[in-house]
Amino acid sequence: MTAKPAAAAARATVHGYPRQGQNRELKKAVEGYWKGRVTADALRETAAGLRRSNWQQLAEAGIQEVPSGDFSYYDHVLDTSVMVGAVPERHRAAVGADALDGYFAMARGNQDIAPLEMTKWFDTNYHYLVPELGPDTVFTADSGKQVTELKEAVALGHTARPVLVGPVTYLLLAKPAPGVAADFEPLTLLDRLLPVYAEVLADLRAAGAQWVQLDEPALVQDRTPAELNAAARAYRDLGGAADRPKLLVASYFGRLGEALAVLAKAPVEGLALDFTESGAANLEDLAAAGGLPGKRLVAGVVNGRNIWLNDYENSLAKLGTLLGLADRVDVSSSCSLLHVPLDADAERDIDPQIARWLAFARQKTQEIAVLARGLARGTDAIAAELASNRADLASRAGSELTSDPAVRARTAAITDADGRRSQPYPERTLTQRAHLGLPLLPTTTIGSFPQTDELRTARADVRTGRIDTAGYEERIKNEIRDVLSFQEKAGIDVLVHGEPERNDMVQYFAEQLTGYLATQHGWVQSYGTRYVRPPVLAGDISRPEPMTVRWTTYAQSLTDRPVKGMLTGPVTMLAWSFVRDDQPLGDTARQVALALRDEVNDLEAAGTSVIQVDEPALRETLPLRAADHAAYLDWATESFRLTTSGVGPATQIHTHMCYAEFGDIVQAIDDLDADVISLEAARSHMQVAGELAAHGYPREAGPGVYDIHSPRVPSAEEAAALLRKGLEAIPAERLWVNPDCGLKTRGWPETRASLENLVAAAREIRAELATEGS
Repeated sequence: MTAKPAAAAARATVHGYPRQGQNRELKKAVEGYWKGRVTADALRETAAGLRRSNWQQLAEAGIQEVPSGDFSYYDHVLDTSVMVGAVPERHRAAVGADALDGYFAMARGNQDIAPLEMTKWFDTNYHYLVPELGPDTVFTADSGKQVTELKEAVALGHTARPVLVGPVTYLLLAKPAPGVAADFEPLTLLDRLLPVYAEVLADLRAAGAQWVQLDEPALVQDRTPAELNAAARAYRDLGGAADRPKLLVASYFGRLGEALAVLAKAPVEGLALDFTESGAANLEDLAAAGGLPGKRLVAGVVNGRNIWLNDYENSLAKLGTLLGLADRVDVSSSCSLLHVPLDADAERDIDPQIARWLAFARQKTQEIAVLARGLARGTDAIAAELASNRADLASRAGSELTSDPAVRARTAAITDADGRRSQPYPERTLTQRAHLGLPLLPTTTIGSFPQTDELRTARADVRTGRIDTAGYEERIKNEIRDVLSFQEKAGIDVLVHGEPERNDMVQYFAEQLTGYLATQHGWVQSYGTRYVRPPVLAGDISRPEPMTVRWTTYAQSLTDRPVKGMLTGPVTMLAWSFVRDDQPLGDTARQVALALRDEVNDLEAAGTSVIQVDEPALRETLPLRAADHAAYLDWATESFRLTTSGVGPATQIHTHMCYAEFGDIVQAIDDLDADVISLEAARSHMQVAGELAAHGYPREAGPGVYDIHSPRVPSAEEAAALLRKGLEAIPAERLWVNPDCGLKTRGWPETRASLENLVAAAREIRAELATEGS
């Protein structure tokens, strides 16, 4: 049957677009500026060129209303802090002296100034800079960036919609500034912030904006009546302003829930809702609420977070239902396309059959345009696209890659005993301490050491044939020897081999597991100039042969100190990949866990006494609604235990987590049954140590004392001060000393100095404890 055309032509749009450029031009320009090789003017010109290119790509794909202001040198939440004048006191002099250098000081810090805290953007792997606010915060409007970028787009002939982080989400993401009472609630500053937003909106209206998008993803989380009342007040006030553009309030990453009624009643002209898998309930809620009469609905029916092709017929069915629920229905992605790579057509090494199943940002914009055309003109107008889409979907569903009978049989045979260690923690920790013979406050690192230009060149050289495998492996061996030698001289107790052979903590393993696909150009921003290439988890997972045993065993042969085996855990292997969407996540996690279990057992058999299975994504992947937490944590913790429970009591299992809020999953961390956990704590001033203590966490822990996401070198005194704070929450016999995270992105000079200071701090505190005990 031919779908009826929409009453008004549907418009195609997106919430935002990748910033980096086809060849990561932004990363290269920003890092060049930091190193003094690129001038500020050259950096600005590169950024302006990327914006022009992005808008042109969108227009050519058929996007009729492009976003502006979503571009950022580092982070859009940091940009919002600048826009509203929320610059911490310690950064004001730097910002006043040079706005660009001050901006980067807020993001990264420098030797004299600590940066803003960094944490995950909802349940994604994108990191944002946390606003620091207090009762004395004074907001002032600075709309320069937004106005400039809007004018750029308009001058190029585009219909542009500026995108801002909404005031409620901004305040809900903020934290009390250093020195402010921990119970201070930034949302109490709403009435002070709203006039600043009103001023920015007026400036944008004067610059030609017809619509402005205000992103409020925090409203898809569980919210108190007071928080919902604050949202109602915010949009009553902003919507009631006389000199403003039309307002589109955007939510994404899930079901809007109770906030839907609040925003539906608000005096704003439009809402953007997520109608993909994570927000499927929004359609039912919208129908139950009587729709959005008199408002524009931007329908997110193309998944902005995953890379699988859209099901056109399914999306058109949703859109057809939505036509009766709003005055105008436009077609969009579910969220910003920031979270997917730029262009699947750049991938030349993926099987052409599988490539048909993929849609990166450019392909998603084409999907949106097709759906908008079908909605506006009827399905006959897109008959060829519908036929091609059906064939591609059938190709994927029938592929042998997606189903391996042996893997499925092994997964079905899992028993409860497979996820339990042979001895409980209190018993096996005594065995481990006797076996390892470590000092009080043992020192270690998280795994990776600096990835030098020489290492990257060696990997490129072996790929292109400029050196043979033997020559490449000799370079890796030399690096491992150097890393071990440094650690021994520095006095570190539990060593790592430094991971010189690894390109990325997920990709390295994905390339050695069946069912995964690796990309060559699938870069996605993680934070700042840090980009990753998430592999594609396309089918059933197994491990054909050992992945890490050889290099770990080689490293252990060079030293008498224990060398940790290093693996990435099953939840993170899913979270930092583009995961298949054709079976439950828990089923996929169990497959990955069994493959990793084989690796853990082989490491132990080869003589590795300490094995670290990193799960930095455990908290990140936690569903945004509390009602969904238990089901997720059940399979997530089970998959970790399935990975690690095959070893004997003397083998010490570590895990690592970083840059997230852990207070609401401490019980789950306990349920992992790891022997030692290391966590980010330096930027948050040991907050997580207190959270562990409040829970009564009974195991060993290493809250980080060295912030590796900043180039500054912490002094031994700083590290010692953090250790003393950690000891207020964790007894010395259970406290480890380590950085926040791996050292891959740092340079060798700062790494050496920082780790030497870390070891000095541990020795200082050990001496203090010995004096107190004598």
